[in-house]
Amino acid sequence: MVPDATTQTRQREIATEHLLFKLMEFVEARHAGLLDFMEQSLDHLGDPAIDNTKDNEAVRQIARAMIIGARKQGVR
Repeated sequence: MVPDATTQTRQREIATEHLLFKLMEFVEARHAGLLDFMEQSLDHLGDPAIDNTKDNEAVRQIARAMIIGARKQGVR
């Protein structure tokens, strides 16, 4: 059975987030400072929506949470 577009989008988001977390953890373990660099860039991050769903701070909060998660998890 082929999943619908919403399911495929959710599955792709889960897979992408997992791989990104692992990449962040891996690089930070070998080159300390990556997560600090990423955190400092968040002021430039924004939501490209052009309707009433636009929420720059919500996008930044998601990114902050990902950085916090990568700091906590680390490479074991």
